[in-house]
Amino acid sequence: MLGDFLIFENGKLLWFYCACRTAGNMSSVSVPPPKCLQKPLVVPHRHMFGPGPSNVPPRILEAGANPVIGHMHPEIFEIMSDIKSGIQYMFQTQNNMTLAVSGTGHTAMECAIFNTVEPGESVLTAVNGIWGERAAEMAERIGARVNTIVAPPGGFFTNAEIEQALSKHRPVVFFLAHGESSTGVLHPLDGIGQLCHKYNCLFLVDSVASIGGAPLYMDQQGIDILYTGSQKVLNAPPGTAPISFSERACQKIFNRRTKPVSFFLDLSWLANYWGCDGKPSRVYHHTGPVTAFYSLRESLAVLVEEGLEKSWERHQKVAEYFHACLENMGLKLFVKEKKARLSTVTTIVAPHGYDWKEITTYIMKTHNLEISGGLGPSVGLVLRVGLMGCNSSKANVDMVLAALKDALKHCHKSKV
Repeated sequence: MLGDFLIFENGKLLWFYCACRTAGNMSSVSVPPPKCLQKPLVVPHRHMFGPGPSNVPPRILEAGANPVIGHMHPEIFEIMSDIKSGIQYMFQTQNNMTLAVSGTGHTAMECAIFNTVEPGESVLTAVNGIWGERAAEMAERIGARVNTIVAPPGGFFTNAEIEQALSKHRPVVFFLAHGESSTGVLHPLDGIGQLCHKYNCLFLVDSVASIGGAPLYMDQQGIDILYTGSQKVLNAPPGTAPISFSERACQKIFNRRTKPVSFFLDLSWLANYWGCDGKPSRVYHHTGPVTAFYSLRESLAVLVEEGLEKSWERHQKVAEYFHACLENMGLKLFVKEKKARLSTVTTIVAPHGYDWKEITTYIMKTHNLEISGGLGPSVGLVLRVGLMGCNSSKANVDMVLAALKDALKHCHKSKV
Protein backbone atom coordinates (compact mmCIF):
# COMPACT_ATOMS: atom_id res chain seq x y z
CA MET A 1 0.00 0.00 0.00
CA LEU A 2 1.18 3.48 -0.86
CA GLY A 3 1.15 6.14 1.86
CA ASP A 4 1.63 9.84 2.43
CA PHE A 5 5.07 11.03 3.48
CA LEU A 6 6.87 14.29 4.24
CA ILE A 7 10.54 15.26 3.82
CA PHE A 8 12.04 17.85 6.16
CA GLU A 9 15.45 19.53 6.23
CA ASN A 10 16.55 21.70 9.15
CA GLY A 11 12.97 21.71 10.37
CA LYS A 12 11.56 22.99 7.06
CA LEU A 13 9.10 21.09 4.89
CA LEU A 14 10.77 20.41 1.54
CA TRP A 15 8.39 17.98 -0.12
CA PHE A 16 5.02 16.40 0.49
CA TYR A 17 3.68 13.34 -1.27
CA CYS A 18 0.04 12.30 -1.03
CA ALA A 19 -0.89 8.93 -2.38
CA CYS A 20 -4.39 9.25 -3.73
CA ARG A 21 -4.55 5.66 -4.82
CA THR A 22 -4.47 2.88 -2.28
CA ALA A 23 -5.18 -0.80 -2.59
CA GLY A 24 -8.33 -0.40 -4.69
CA ASN A 25 -10.52 1.50 -2.24
CA MET A 26 -9.73 5.08 -3.36
CA SER A 27 -10.01 6.81 -6.75
CA SER A 28 -7.44 8.97 -8.50
CA VAL A 29 -10.17 11.37 -9.62
CA SER A 30 -11.29 14.19 -7.36
CA VAL A 31 -14.64 14.89 -9.06
CA PRO A 32 -17.11 12.05 -8.40
CA PRO A 33 -19.43 10.60 -11.08
CA PRO A 34 -22.51 12.84 -11.28
CA LYS A 35 -25.61 11.14 -9.90
CA CYS A 36 -27.81 12.84 -12.55
CA LEU A 37 -26.08 10.81 -15.26
CA GLN A 38 -26.78 7.55 -13.45
CA LYS A 39 -30.47 7.99 -14.22
CA PRO A 40 -32.09 7.28 -17.60
CA LEU A 41 -32.75 10.20 -19.95
CA VAL A 42 -36.37 11.34 -19.88
CA VAL A 43 -37.69 13.81 -22.46
CA PRO A 44 -41.39 14.74 -22.48
CA HIS A 45 -43.51 14.77 -25.61
CA ARG A 46 -44.67 18.31 -26.18
CA HIS A 47 -46.70 20.20 -28.79
CA MET A 48 -44.08 22.55 -30.23
CA PHE A 49 -46.26 25.40 -31.47
CA GLY A 50 -43.83 28.23 -30.77
CA PRO A 51 -41.66 29.95 -33.40
CA GLY A 52 -39.28 26.98 -33.50
CA PRO A 53 -38.06 24.34 -33.23
CA SER A 54 -41.10 22.46 -34.46
CA ASN A 55 -42.02 18.84 -33.78
CA VAL A 56 -39.96 16.21 -35.60
CA PRO A 57 -42.12 13.44 -37.11
CA PRO A 58 -41.15 9.79 -36.51
CA ARG A 59 -39.96 9.29 -40.08
CA ILE A 60 -37.31 12.01 -39.70
CA LEU A 61 -36.35 10.87 -36.19
CA GLU A 62 -35.85 7.34 -37.52
CA ALA A 63 -33.67 8.60 -40.35
CA GLY A 64 -31.39 10.28 -37.82
CA ALA A 65 -31.06 7.02 -35.90
CA ASN A 66 -29.27 5.27 -38.78
CA PRO A 67 -25.71 4.03 -38.10
CA VAL A 68 -22.92 6.57 -37.98
CA ILE A 69 -20.44 6.26 -40.83
CA GLY A 70 -17.43 8.38 -41.70
CA HIS A 71 -17.94 11.97 -42.76
CA MET A 72 -15.58 11.39 -45.70
CA HIS A 73 -17.11 8.10 -46.84
CA PRO A 74 -18.53 7.94 -50.39
CA GLU A 75 -22.00 7.09 -49.02
CA ILE A 76 -22.00 10.37 -47.06
CA PHE A 77 -20.96 12.28 -50.15
CA GLU A 78 -23.94 10.74 -51.96
CA ILE A 79 -26.26 11.82 -49.14
CA MET A 80 -24.76 15.33 -49.29
CA SER A 81 -25.40 15.39 -53.04
CA ASP A 82 -29.05 14.46 -52.40
CA ILE A 83 -29.27 17.26 -49.83
CA LYS A 84 -27.84 19.74 -52.34
CA SER A 85 -30.47 18.76 -54.91
CA GLY A 86 -33.22 19.09 -52.30
CA ILE A 87 -32.03 22.57 -51.28
CA GLN A 88 -31.91 23.66 -54.92
CA TYR A 89 -35.54 22.57 -55.28
CA MET A 90 -36.62 24.20 -52.00
CA PHE A 91 -34.85 27.47 -52.89
CA GLN A 92 -35.82 27.27 -56.58
CA THR A 93 -32.25 27.81 -57.72
CA GLN A 94 -29.75 26.27 -60.08
CA ASN A 95 -26.79 27.63 -58.12
CA ASN A 96 -23.94 25.14 -57.99
CA MET A 97 -22.71 26.70 -54.73
CA THR A 98 -25.47 25.15 -52.62
CA LEU A 99 -24.83 23.28 -49.38
CA ALA A 100 -25.76 22.96 -45.69
CA VAL A 101 -23.63 24.57 -43.01
CA SER A 102 -23.00 22.53 -39.86
CA GLY A 103 -24.90 24.66 -37.34
CA THR A 104 -28.14 26.57 -36.90
CA GLY A 105 -29.47 29.53 -38.87
CA HIS A 106 -27.12 31.88 -37.02
CA THR A 107 -24.21 29.89 -38.46
CA ALA A 108 -25.53 30.39 -41.98
CA MET A 109 -26.03 34.11 -41.31
CA GLU A 110 -22.40 34.39 -40.24
CA CYS A 111 -21.28 32.26 -43.18
CA ALA A 112 -23.01 34.65 -45.57
CA ILE A 113 -21.67 37.83 -43.95
CA PHE A 114 -18.17 36.61 -43.12
CA ASN A 115 -17.53 35.41 -46.68
CA THR A 116 -18.98 38.36 -48.60
CA VAL A 117 -17.89 41.30 -46.44
CA GLU A 118 -14.40 42.63 -45.80
CA PRO A 119 -13.34 45.17 -43.16
CA GLY A 120 -14.26 48.72 -44.13
CA GLU A 121 -16.90 47.74 -46.67
CA SER A 122 -20.43 49.13 -46.48
CA VAL A 123 -23.32 46.89 -45.41
CA LEU A 124 -27.01 47.83 -45.32
CA THR A 125 -29.48 45.90 -43.16
CA ALA A 126 -33.25 46.19 -43.08
CA VAL A 127 -34.33 46.17 -39.44
CA ASN A 128 -37.99 45.41 -38.75
CA GLY A 129 -37.32 42.84 -36.04
CA ILE A 130 -34.48 41.02 -34.33
CA TRP A 131 -32.86 39.40 -37.37
CA GLY A 132 -31.88 42.67 -39.01
CA GLU A 133 -30.39 43.70 -35.67
CA ARG A 134 -28.38 40.46 -35.48
CA ALA A 135 -27.10 40.79 -39.06
CA ALA A 136 -25.98 44.36 -38.35
CA GLU A 137 -24.08 43.29 -35.24
CA MET A 138 -22.33 40.45 -37.07
CA ALA A 139 -21.18 42.81 -39.81
CA GLU A 140 -20.02 45.39 -37.26
CA ARG A 141 -17.94 42.75 -35.45
CA ILE A 142 -15.86 42.11 -38.57
CA GLY A 143 -15.22 45.82 -39.18
CA ALA A 144 -17.87 46.66 -41.77
CA ARG A 145 -19.43 50.11 -42.04
CA VAL A 146 -23.02 49.24 -41.17
CA ASN A 147 -26.07 51.33 -41.97
CA THR A 148 -29.67 50.39 -41.28
CA ILE A 149 -33.15 51.23 -42.45
CA VAL A 150 -35.62 50.76 -39.65
CA ALA A 151 -39.34 50.01 -39.64
CA PRO A 152 -41.43 49.63 -36.49
CA PRO A 153 -42.20 46.06 -35.34
CA GLY A 154 -44.94 44.70 -37.60
CA GLY A 155 -43.91 46.97 -40.47
CA PHE A 156 -41.96 46.50 -43.70
CA PHE A 157 -40.23 48.57 -46.38
CA THR A 158 -41.28 49.81 -49.79
CA ASN A 159 -38.96 49.27 -52.74
CA ALA A 160 -38.62 53.06 -53.00
CA GLU A 161 -37.33 53.24 -49.41
CA ILE A 162 -34.88 50.44 -50.11
CA GLU A 163 -33.61 52.07 -53.32
CA GLN A 164 -33.12 55.38 -51.54
CA ALA A 165 -30.93 53.67 -48.92
CA LEU A 166 -29.00 51.70 -51.57
CA SER A 167 -28.30 54.89 -53.48
CA LYS A 168 -27.17 56.72 -50.34
CA HIS A 169 -24.97 54.07 -48.70
CA ARG A 170 -23.74 52.05 -51.72
CA PRO A 171 -23.38 48.78 -49.74
CA VAL A 172 -21.72 45.62 -51.00
CA VAL A 173 -24.46 43.58 -49.27
CA PHE A 174 -28.10 44.34 -48.41
CA PHE A 175 -29.67 42.09 -45.74
CA LEU A 176 -33.40 41.42 -45.46
CA ALA A 177 -35.40 38.87 -43.46
CA HIS A 178 -38.11 37.34 -45.65
CA GLY A 179 -39.90 35.84 -42.65
CA GLU A 180 -39.32 38.02 -39.59
CA SER A 181 -40.31 35.55 -36.89
CA SER A 182 -39.97 38.05 -34.04
CA THR A 183 -42.76 40.22 -35.46
CA GLY A 184 -44.68 37.88 -37.78
CA VAL A 185 -43.94 39.82 -40.98
CA LEU A 186 -43.57 38.25 -44.42
CA HIS A 187 -41.59 40.80 -46.39
CA PRO A 188 -42.29 41.24 -50.13
CA LEU A 189 -39.25 40.36 -52.27
CA ASP A 190 -40.20 41.19 -55.86
CA GLY A 191 -38.00 43.84 -57.46
CA ILE A 192 -35.50 44.14 -54.60
CA GLY A 193 -32.88 41.88 -56.18
CA GLN A 194 -32.97 43.97 -59.34
CA LEU A 195 -32.51 47.14 -57.28
CA CYS A 196 -29.52 45.65 -55.49
CA HIS A 197 -27.88 44.69 -58.77
CA LYS A 198 -28.53 48.18 -60.16
CA TYR A 199 -26.30 49.50 -57.36
CA ASN A 200 -23.74 46.66 -57.61
CA CYS A 201 -24.88 45.16 -54.31
CA LEU A 202 -25.49 41.54 -53.27
CA PHE A 203 -28.97 40.68 -52.01
CA LEU A 204 -28.82 38.53 -48.83
CA VAL A 205 -32.09 36.99 -47.59
CA ASP A 206 -32.89 35.18 -44.33
CA SER A 207 -35.66 32.63 -44.97
CA VAL A 208 -35.35 30.62 -41.73
CA ALA A 209 -39.00 31.14 -40.76
CA SER A 210 -40.50 31.24 -44.24
CA ILE A 211 -38.91 28.68 -46.56
CA GLY A 212 -41.32 25.91 -47.52
CA GLY A 213 -44.23 27.83 -45.99
CA ALA A 214 -44.38 30.84 -48.33
CA PRO A 215 -43.51 31.33 -52.02
CA LEU A 216 -39.88 32.20 -52.70
CA TYR A 217 -37.92 31.95 -55.96
CA MET A 218 -34.20 32.55 -55.44
CA ASP A 219 -33.11 32.83 -59.07
CA GLN A 220 -36.24 34.54 -60.37
CA GLN A 221 -36.22 37.13 -57.57
CA GLY A 222 -32.53 37.95 -57.96
CA ILE A 223 -31.44 36.73 -54.53
CA ASP A 224 -27.66 36.33 -54.30
CA ILE A 225 -27.37 34.57 -50.93
CA LEU A 226 -30.24 32.68 -49.31
CA TYR A 227 -30.20 30.61 -46.16
CA THR A 228 -32.58 28.84 -43.79
CA GLY A 229 -32.58 26.43 -40.84
CA SER A 230 -33.56 22.79 -40.53
CA GLN A 231 -35.86 23.09 -37.50
CA LYS A 232 -38.92 25.00 -38.74
CA VAL A 233 -40.98 24.02 -41.81
CA LEU A 234 -38.52 21.23 -42.59
CA ASN A 235 -39.28 19.61 -39.19
CA ALA A 236 -35.72 18.31 -38.79
CA PRO A 237 -33.74 18.68 -35.56
CA PRO A 238 -31.79 21.93 -35.20
CA GLY A 239 -28.19 21.79 -36.37
CA THR A 240 -27.98 22.13 -40.16
CA ALA A 241 -28.51 25.30 -42.19
CA PRO A 242 -29.07 25.18 -45.96
CA ILE A 243 -27.44 28.05 -47.86
CA SER A 244 -26.90 28.96 -51.51
CA PHE A 245 -24.73 31.53 -53.31
CA SER A 246 -25.27 33.00 -56.77
CA GLU A 247 -22.48 33.31 -59.32
CA ARG A 248 -22.37 37.06 -58.56
CA ALA A 249 -21.84 36.27 -54.87
CA CYS A 250 -19.12 33.73 -55.67
CA GLN A 251 -17.28 36.29 -57.83
CA LYS A 252 -17.16 38.64 -54.85
CA ILE A 253 -16.22 35.92 -52.34
CA PHE A 254 -13.43 34.28 -54.35
CA ASN A 255 -11.80 37.59 -55.27
CA ARG A 256 -11.40 38.87 -51.70
CA ARG A 257 -8.29 40.80 -50.66
CA THR A 258 -8.33 39.16 -47.21
CA LYS A 259 -9.23 35.74 -45.86
CA PRO A 260 -12.63 35.37 -44.16
CA VAL A 261 -12.39 35.82 -40.39
CA SER A 262 -13.70 32.30 -39.75
CA PHE A 263 -11.84 29.19 -40.86
CA PHE A 264 -14.84 27.02 -40.00
CA LEU A 265 -17.14 29.06 -42.27
CA ASP A 266 -14.65 29.76 -45.07
CA LEU A 267 -16.61 29.04 -48.25
CA SER A 268 -13.55 27.86 -50.17
CA TRP A 269 -13.21 24.99 -47.68
CA LEU A 270 -16.96 24.32 -47.43
CA ALA A 271 -17.30 24.32 -51.22
CA ASN A 272 -14.72 21.57 -51.45
CA TYR A 273 -16.29 19.46 -48.68
CA TRP A 274 -19.68 19.70 -50.42
CA GLY A 275 -18.26 18.97 -53.89
CA CYS A 276 -19.15 22.42 -55.23
CA ASP A 277 -15.70 23.52 -56.42
CA GLY A 278 -15.22 21.08 -59.30
CA LYS A 279 -12.09 19.54 -57.79
CA PRO A 280 -11.64 15.75 -58.15
CA SER A 281 -11.05 15.08 -54.44
CA ARG A 282 -12.32 16.43 -51.15
CA VAL A 283 -10.01 17.53 -48.36
CA TYR A 284 -10.82 17.19 -44.66
CA HIS A 285 -12.17 20.46 -43.25
CA HIS A 286 -14.36 19.47 -40.28
CA THR A 287 -16.29 16.44 -39.08
CA GLY A 288 -19.70 16.86 -40.61
CA PRO A 289 -22.70 15.96 -38.41
CA VAL A 290 -23.58 12.83 -40.35
CA THR A 291 -26.73 11.87 -38.43
CA ALA A 292 -28.00 15.44 -38.86
CA PHE A 293 -27.39 15.02 -42.59
CA TYR A 294 -29.59 11.90 -42.56
CA SER A 295 -32.40 13.88 -40.91
CA LEU A 296 -32.03 16.83 -43.25
CA ARG A 297 -32.11 14.58 -46.31
CA GLU A 298 -35.29 12.90 -45.05
CA SER A 299 -36.96 16.24 -44.30
CA LEU A 300 -36.20 17.45 -47.82
CA ALA A 301 -37.61 14.17 -49.19
CA VAL A 302 -40.86 14.84 -47.28
CA LEU A 303 -41.06 18.33 -48.82
CA VAL A 304 -40.38 16.93 -52.29
CA GLU A 305 -43.15 14.34 -51.85
CA GLU A 306 -45.74 16.97 -50.89
CA GLY A 307 -44.48 19.50 -53.42
CA LEU A 308 -43.49 23.09 -52.78
CA GLU A 309 -46.66 24.66 -54.15
CA LYS A 310 -48.90 22.37 -52.10
CA SER A 311 -46.87 23.13 -48.99
CA TRP A 312 -47.17 26.88 -49.60
CA GLU A 313 -50.91 26.54 -50.15
CA ARG A 314 -51.44 24.40 -47.03
CA HIS A 315 -49.58 26.83 -44.79
CA GLN A 316 -51.50 29.80 -46.21
CA LYS A 317 -54.92 28.16 -45.78
CA VAL A 318 -54.16 27.07 -42.21
CA ALA A 319 -52.89 30.56 -41.35
CA GLU A 320 -56.01 32.22 -42.78
CA TYR A 321 -58.23 29.85 -40.79
CA PHE A 322 -56.22 30.58 -37.63
CA HIS A 323 -56.31 34.34 -38.14
CA ALA A 324 -60.07 34.38 -38.71
CA CYS A 325 -60.66 32.30 -35.58
CA LEU A 326 -58.46 34.58 -33.48
CA GLU A 327 -60.38 37.64 -34.61
CA ASN A 328 -63.66 35.88 -33.86
CA MET A 329 -62.34 35.41 -30.30
CA GLY A 330 -61.81 39.15 -30.05
CA LEU A 331 -58.02 38.92 -30.28
CA LYS A 332 -56.02 41.25 -32.53
CA LEU A 333 -53.34 40.34 -35.02
CA PHE A 334 -50.10 42.30 -34.67
CA VAL A 335 -49.42 42.66 -38.41
CA LYS A 336 -52.16 44.88 -39.84
CA GLU A 337 -51.75 44.21 -43.56
CA LYS A 338 -52.95 40.74 -44.54
CA LYS A 339 -50.42 40.42 -47.38
CA ALA A 340 -47.58 40.99 -44.92
CA ARG A 341 -48.60 38.28 -42.44
CA LEU A 342 -46.24 35.34 -42.14
CA SER A 343 -48.12 32.08 -42.62
CA THR A 344 -45.76 30.05 -40.43
CA VAL A 345 -45.50 32.28 -37.34
CA THR A 346 -48.53 34.28 -36.19
CA THR A 347 -48.12 37.26 -33.87
CA ILE A 348 -51.11 38.04 -31.65
CA VAL A 349 -51.32 41.36 -29.82
CA ALA A 350 -50.77 40.52 -26.15
CA PRO A 351 -54.29 40.55 -24.61
CA HIS A 352 -54.93 43.73 -22.63
CA GLY A 353 -54.81 43.31 -18.86
CA TYR A 354 -52.99 39.96 -18.93
CA ASP A 355 -49.40 39.05 -18.19
CA TRP A 356 -48.20 37.30 -21.36
CA LYS A 357 -45.76 35.19 -19.32
CA GLU A 358 -48.61 33.87 -17.19
CA ILE A 359 -50.53 32.90 -20.34
CA THR A 360 -47.63 30.99 -21.93
CA THR A 361 -46.71 29.33 -18.62
CA TYR A 362 -50.32 28.25 -18.00
CA ILE A 363 -50.67 26.81 -21.50
CA MET A 364 -47.41 24.88 -21.16
CA LYS A 365 -48.31 23.49 -17.74
CA THR A 366 -51.97 22.72 -18.45
CA HIS A 367 -51.95 21.76 -22.13
CA ASN A 368 -48.32 20.62 -22.63
CA LEU A 369 -48.20 23.07 -25.51
CA GLU A 370 -45.55 25.68 -26.30
CA ILE A 371 -46.38 29.14 -27.55
CA SER A 372 -44.08 32.05 -26.81
CA GLY A 373 -43.94 35.75 -26.13
CA GLY A 374 -42.15 38.32 -28.24
CA LEU A 375 -38.46 38.46 -29.14
CA GLY A 376 -36.24 41.52 -29.43
CA PRO A 377 -38.37 44.56 -30.30
CA SER A 378 -41.63 42.62 -29.90
CA VAL A 379 -41.04 41.55 -26.26
CA GLY A 380 -44.11 42.34 -24.18
CA LEU A 381 -46.15 43.20 -27.26
CA VAL A 382 -47.15 39.84 -28.70
CA LEU A 383 -47.79 36.14 -28.32
CA ARG A 384 -46.19 34.06 -31.07
CA VAL A 385 -47.64 30.84 -32.43
CA GLY A 386 -45.71 28.76 -34.95
CA LEU A 387 -47.48 26.13 -37.07
CA MET A 388 -44.82 24.84 -39.42
CA GLY A 389 -44.40 21.79 -41.60
CA CYS A 390 -46.28 18.81 -40.14
CA ASN A 391 -47.65 21.09 -37.40
CA SER A 392 -49.51 23.24 -39.92
CA SER A 393 -53.04 21.82 -39.75
CA LYS A 394 -56.52 22.96 -38.78
CA ALA A 395 -56.60 20.35 -36.02
CA ASN A 396 -53.56 21.97 -34.41
CA VAL A 397 -55.13 25.41 -34.84
CA ASP A 398 -58.15 24.16 -32.90
CA MET A 399 -55.83 22.83 -30.17
CA VAL A 400 -54.11 26.23 -29.84
CA LEU A 401 -57.44 28.07 -29.79
CA ALA A 402 -58.78 25.83 -27.02
CA ALA A 403 -55.62 26.42 -24.98
CA LEU A 404 -55.82 30.18 -25.47
CA LYS A 405 -59.50 30.28 -24.46
CA ASP A 406 -58.71 28.26 -21.35
CA ALA A 407 -55.78 30.51 -20.43
CA LEU A 408 -57.81 33.69 -20.84
CA LYS A 409 -60.48 32.17 -18.61
CA HIS A 410 -58.13 31.13 -15.79
CA CYS A 411 -55.23 33.63 -15.88
CA HIS A 412 -55.38 36.81 -13.85
CA LYS A 413 -56.77 39.86 -15.66
CA SER A 414 -56.01 43.30 -14.33
CA LYS A 415 -58.93 45.69 -13.98
CA VAL A 416 -56.71 48.65 -14.85
